Amino acid sequence: MRILKLGFIGTGITGTALALRLYERGYPIMAVSSLTHTSAEKLAQTIHKCRAVNNNQTVADNAELIFVTTPDDIITRVVAEVKWRPGQSIVHCSGADSTAILEPARKLGARVGAFHPLQTFASAQQALENLPTSTFSVEAEEPLLTTLKDMAITLDGHWITLKASDKVIYHAAAVITCNYLVTLVKLSTDLWQTFGVPPQEATRALLPLLRGTIRNIETIGIPRCLTGPIARGDTGTIKKHLDTLEKIDQELLSTYRELGRQTIPIALDKGRINQQQAEKLRSLLDKPSLVGSKGEG
Repeated sequence: MRILKLGFIGTGITGTALALRLYERGYPIMAVSSLTHTSAEKLAQTIHKCRAVNNNQTVADNAELIFVTTPDDIITRVVAEVKWRPGQSIVHCSGADSTAILEPARKLGARVGAFHPLQTFASAQQALENLPTSTFSVEAEEPLLTTLKDMAITLDGHWITLKASDKVIYHAAAVITCNYLVTLVKLSTDLWQTFGVPPQEATRALLPLLRGTIRNIETIGIPRCLTGPIARGDTGTIKKHLDTLEKIDQELLSTYRELGRQTIPIALDKGRINQQQAEKLRSLLDKPSLVGSKGEG
């Protein structure tokens, strides 16, 4: 495997983490640029023989494979402003976008690809810690496709190949897994405040439950890892939840109902409930809100 000379246009959290990890694994980072030059300088100071430059063209002129790790909505504009060389490789790290947004580079004879780390990056340090073992979605034609697969393995990760038509639904799934998990925990901590427990304390109490759930998903797998009242067909407990939530928060009640409906097929797959129990659960979760019914009268 030939080690390519790399450049980075965009030195935010993702660009910084990828540059540092790839440099640690032997890839030379020739030049970096960013809308905020100070962030480019900060990154370059940590990488031997890397230059922080003021324009993107200089990055392109000094590297064989260039990562464009700017915000997604300006990738195409940034790429269109650079004069690429035939045979160069230009790669973006957007989760939802295909290589189509790199068309200006393709027209000039460059190879184009996408390399998206399926990971959450809240800070540069946390991104560095989370990159190993992550899965990278790659989209490209050969020989760039093999290069990106090799990079994923070099980063102690895994890879999956996607078509352009796969990208949006792939990214939506990532949002459900990552971002909406945060939302669910926030909804739970809000409920804890109704009995006087502040959010920080509630979060601390819920984290072991979260970790245990994730551990069960990893070790036992879905559907076997599903626990709780729907997995048991416990309509009595579900009714208590619905009655209480109806008094506290109508919007949350609606969310609870929909999550419950989506959980029933998992419980059926697990084999702890039968079709009759599933229908009882669906009937209970589909039942109109009493508060809403009274309001219509």
